[in-house]
Amino acid sequence: MGQDRVEQAIGRIERALARIESAADRASASSDSADGALRQAHDQLRGRVRDALAQLDGLIDAAEAR
Repeated sequence: MGQDRVEQAIGRIERALARIESAADRASASSDSADGALRQAHDQLRGRVRDALAQLDGLIDAAEAR
């Protein structure tokens, strides 16, 4: 009877480990895609800031020319 309980416990541990590994794989995959989306949003924001700064430079130059 004691051996059965040990085998049952080992089975539960193995199933729990499989669930943990599966969850870690899913988290890693979603993290990679989230990182890509974040990187893309960052690049877009940098472009918008660069454009805004160029407009500000143009306005400052125009104001100084008066």
